[in-house]
Amino acid sequence: MNGRFDPAAGMLGGYQEYDGTIEFYGRVAALLKPGFTVLDLGAGRGAWFHDDASAYRRAIRDLRPRVARVIGVDVDPVVLTNPATTENHVMRDGRVPLPDQSVDVVVADYVLEHITDPAAFSAEIARLLRPGGFVCARTPHKYCYVSVAARLVRNRRHSAVLAVVQPGRKAEDVFPTAYRLNTLRDIGRHFSSYESYSYLYSCEPQYYFGRRWLYRVMRTMHRLLPTVATANLFVFLRDVRR
Repeated sequence: MNGRFDPAAGMLGGYQEYDGTIEFYGRVAALLKPGFTVLDLGAGRGAWFHDDASAYRRAIRDLRPRVARVIGVDVDPVVLTNPATTENHVMRDGRVPLPDQSVDVVVADYVLEHITDPAAFSAEIARLLRPGGFVCARTPHKYCYVSVAARLVRNRRHSAVLAVVQPGRKAEDVFPTAYRLNTLRDIGRHFSSYESYSYLYSCEPQYYFGRRWLYRVMRTMHRLLPTVATANLFVFLRDVRR
């Protein structure tokens, strides 16, 4: 721990009361069926598989035992080393190297904030999804204090800043942000033909410099501020176009 405060260390199971990962992946798991093919879009190196200290959180996030295939895709070739999937591919020029209507569920975890062309992104998802398929995404809301602060810092400085405010976050897991698909309105505009079950979720503070006192201050702030100012956007969409 290197002297850093971990609010989950004293909790049974190693996770906090309002754990966004448990909430998000618990709902994803409720949608899955044994024959499904899941696309983990923006899978990266599988940082959670290597670094998450909570065995329970790792288990609920590991979708392989619940479905037939989990396909990892990312623009970064590091995805080819991801151990939490059944196969991996590199995405090039905005195109996922999979056939039309080949996946049942698209999971995009902390990906939407990096999308620079939402129309092209939604079109590619529409190409990939089978009829009745699901889109599940987690992303900071555009007006969350984390997103606002990120927009005030140049992208090239994000790694340096996060090294201070979120100790343990590795530089290879930090990517440029755009925040063009980070409100319910944005989701509705670019996925207008889908049924939406999306909502805002305010989880435990993630940015507190590893300090106990600051964590307590941030947690109080989470309780007092409007939800939109502290929340992640949890996107759950069902494809009903066909």
